[in-house]
Amino acid sequence: MPIKFLHTMVRVKDLDASIAFYKLLGLIERRRIDHDGGRFTLVFLCPPGMEGGHADIELTYNWDGDDDLPSDSRHFGHLAYSVENIYKTCQHLMDNGVVMNRPPRDGRMAFVRSPDNISVELLQEGDPLEVAEPWASMENIGHW
Repeated sequence: MPIKFLHTMVRVKDLDASIAFYKLLGLIERRRIDHDGGRFTLVFLCPPGMEGGHADIELTYNWDGDDDLPSDSRHFGHLAYSVENIYKTCQHLMDNGVVMNRPPRDGRMAFVRSPDNISVELLQEGDPLEVAEPWASMENIGHW
């Protein structure tokens, strides 16, 4: 029986801040569903060109709050995205206030956190870029 991956769901406390973060990564909003009866909103985001729905992240926002969310979402693991140029992507994120938890010192991999503490891995598409400053000398901040 064949199966196909549909989406990854994460609960968010501030829907606007979370959408803004994922849009900084280059994702686009594909679909939004407001459930009046259940008092929650689902927002599906995906990379451009993937609007068919097989690489979505589903943000689930409970209108009445979600105070019982764990303070550290490490039990989840992480989301991973490939990027065309890891240095440019990381600089763009930093220019917009995102902390580089694990800078791309190797020209290949970096980690950041969403406003809801979801770990996001960024991987250089294809071969690693040549090691370059200021990335090579940057320290880790926090955990990833």
